[in-house]
Amino acid sequence: MDDNTDDNAIPARYQDEETIRAILREAKTIAVVGLSPDPNRPSHGVARYLQAQGYRIVPVNPREQTLLGETSYATLSDIPFPVDVVDVFRRSEFVPAIAEEAVKIGAKALWLQFDVISPAGEATAERGGLRVVVDRCLKIEHARHVS
Repeated sequence: MDDNTDDNAIPARYQDEETIRAILREAKTIAVVGLSPDPNRPSHGVARYLQAQGYRIVPVNPREQTLLGETSYATLSDIPFPVDVVDVFRRSEFVPAIAEEAVKIGAKALWLQFDVISPAGEATAERGGLRVVVDRCLKIEHARHVS
């Protein structure tokens, strides 16, 4: 399936509106990889917003004990309960390993925030049966589709 002709473009299936709506509707637990303790960072604002919307936020940051009142885990594999969405705020070069871990823990979706693009990571997640969203903000999409 050829979603587009530009080799650098994001395949349309990774920004599919119905997939986005389904993820937002079905998700309850969102692991935020790279969640910052700094309230001025996008990861913090997005996580706080999602938490206020009723999602359980699971911080993944090895340098923090707790964030937003939740236990922070060093890695996805350290989380002792199921995760629905892995929301990534790390540089693209880290995505392949994060995608592998997301598949390993049985997450249902891999969500890559704005400018986090990794064809290898996207393919790993897709092969592992995860829904994949790329170069979209969970907060913006939630406000657009749910609020």
